[in-house]
Amino acid sequence: MQNDDKPFERGMAALCAGVLAVGAVGVAGSAAAQEDVFDLGKLSVITVVGERRDADATDNVVTPEDIWSFNRNTLDQAIKLVPGVSSTLDVNGRRNEHDVSVRGFGRWQVPLSIDGIQVYLPADNRLDFARFLTQDVAEVEVQKGYVSVLNGPGGMGGAINLVTRKPSQPFESEVRTGASEGEWDAYAMLGSRQDKFYLEGSYSYLNRDYWEMSHDFKPTALENGGRRDASDNQDSRANFKIGFTPNDRDEYSLSYTAQSGEKGAPLNVYTLSPPNSYWRWPRWDIGNLYWLSSTELGGVTLKTTLFYNKFKNDLFAYDNSTYTTQSLPGRFRSYYDDTGTGGSVELDTSFGTRNRFGAAVHYRHDEHTEYNDNRPTSPARMIEPLQTTDENTWSVAVEDTFAVNSKLDLVGGLSHDANDLNMAQDYGVPPVGAKPPSTTAILYEYPTGGSDANNWQGAAYWRYADDRQIRGVISSRTRFPTVFERFSTRFGTAVPNPDLGPERALNYELGWSARLKDTVSLSTALFYADVQDSIQTVVLPGGLTQAQNVGNGEYYGVEFGVQSKLTELWSITANYTYLHRNIKDALQPGLEVTGAPNNQAFLALLFTPSSRWTITPSVEVAGDQWSTTATTNQYVRTGSHTLVNFQVQYRGGERWEVSLGGTNLLDENYELAWGYPDPGRSEYVRMRLNF
Repeated sequence: MQNDDKPFERGMAALCAGVLAVGAVGVAGSAAAQEDVFDLGKLSVITVVGERRDADATDNVVTPEDIWSFNRNTLDQAIKLVPGVSSTLDVNGRRNEHDVSVRGFGRWQVPLSIDGIQVYLPADNRLDFARFLTQDVAEVEVQKGYVSVLNGPGGMGGAINLVTRKPSQPFESEVRTGASEGEWDAYAMLGSRQDKFYLEGSYSYLNRDYWEMSHDFKPTALENGGRRDASDNQDSRANFKIGFTPNDRDEYSLSYTAQSGEKGAPLNVYTLSPPNSYWRWPRWDIGNLYWLSSTELGGVTLKTTLFYNKFKNDLFAYDNSTYTTQSLPGRFRSYYDDTGTGGSVELDTSFGTRNRFGAAVHYRHDEHTEYNDNRPTSPARMIEPLQTTDENTWSVAVEDTFAVNSKLDLVGGLSHDANDLNMAQDYGVPPVGAKPPSTTAILYEYPTGGSDANNWQGAAYWRYADDRQIRGVISSRTRFPTVFERFSTRFGTAVPNPDLGPERALNYELGWSARLKDTVSLSTALFYADVQDSIQTVVLPGGLTQAQNVGNGEYYGVEFGVQSKLTELWSITANYTYLHRNIKDALQPGLEVTGAPNNQAFLALLFTPSSRWTITPSVEVAGDQWSTTATTNQYVRTGSHTLVNFQVQYRGGERWEVSLGGTNLLDENYELAWGYPDPGRSEYVRMRLNF
């Protein structure tokens, strides 16, 4: 669907008027520290003389109050509150997976973690950010520009971390619930903080039977509007944590997170292509058991992690819209079962009064198993043998911060990352190079091997006045290809590439931040990324495709934002991002980069007429972005929209509050991927109780 830019222009005019009212724009900085934040689960950031610098614009944070005030119950929605970050559907929308863009980099270049433990799917790492609930998080950390090498491999385009809560009172509990048409959610938490230990458990749940399309949507042969077909999903997450704090310096914690999900996959409203598009995910489950510790040893801080991850994913393809039979060719039940184990050791110490040094070693082992039950309701049913992929990933890193004087800090980091593929099995007719050779379908193995890369980064931070800072950042990071990119035949349409190498980005950033009279926070950032050996899908002679390291290009732009308390009654928060992306590929002269708008903005006003009432109108504006058609694979511009949202909140006392609100109140019809409209107007009610 081709959209014009009028909605974007109208939205930008409204946003600029609000921003000009406070006289400046900039990136909203990190939120103030909270006692209930699980600090052991935070990512490594630049330190000065042993103290964490939370105010860096490289570490943007979404808080629980942001999530509550703007009704952002899933990660894909919450992350949009951060400047430079947008949310979109996967490349063609067919898988109903919500991806993110951090300054133009997506889920393969931006690792996602829970309490610093990466959530990694060894087959394809196609994370669906809408499956991650936010009710139980204390912070959503977003790092851009400088992502410390001490955090481990990845970080080529940024990093996202969900930090869970930690109890701060001898007894505390919270209950939340909310509902809108076709959807309801709930959250419960119980915790206790004692002198030398803490204990907490929580459970989050979201159930959606459907969501409503915009009334401006014109029905097609594949979608009649109203309740969006196959738009249901159900997600839950349970988190349990126990910790031991023998003194003020040391902490040891054991946590377990179990996440469960299932979802449908709405069809393209314009075309049923390919014909086997009737997909459902009856299971999308993640389990994490992890140990985190921090110990002071005579001036050295020792941090350790150990983890055991499980991921189970089932994908079923049906014959038609009844979702009952699976008899036609190409219909299947696909089963993934993944296991990840590993850990890290990090040392942090000071040399004199000006030097802070850190070193880290990371290791993880991933095993992926899969098989298909093909045409399970047909007499021609065939169950494949189990196929296994096995790989190891290492990272060794050092980082040093030197305080030149009280105003200037210089930072440098180096790391060496390595990926070793030990086994990669598949089932079918082996391609050239696989073993053993055969002309019939068998279980075979691809060539194994590995790749490695050196990474480096540096930064300068100049505090030229109180609450004023200028920073310069340069960072060269790599990303290893997934098994999917190297070996997937994509239902017989692609040729494997066992020799596919890593891609690299050289990121530059020049930023400024300031706090004025404790009522206004401003900052801005110019960013530029030189992308090398980008992994792109190339069309081969004969029509098949292959993933190759052929793309070189550049991503660049600017971010602005502001947070200001205008009066005792009014506050404002606003941000704007301009992003330009260009990838040059000699084999694809017309290549466009999909999945992120060139212009994006957010404006929210907070009106507090009394201690009991808060009224929060907000506007989200995004320009067009590139998408592809499902039939001809041509590039089209889509996605331009202006979303008007509103919430009114009433506090009945210290223990409870209730909110009423709505999203997309103008009921705008828009698409982030061609043929996949987004939800129209929705009203909701929410309540939370604290004991």
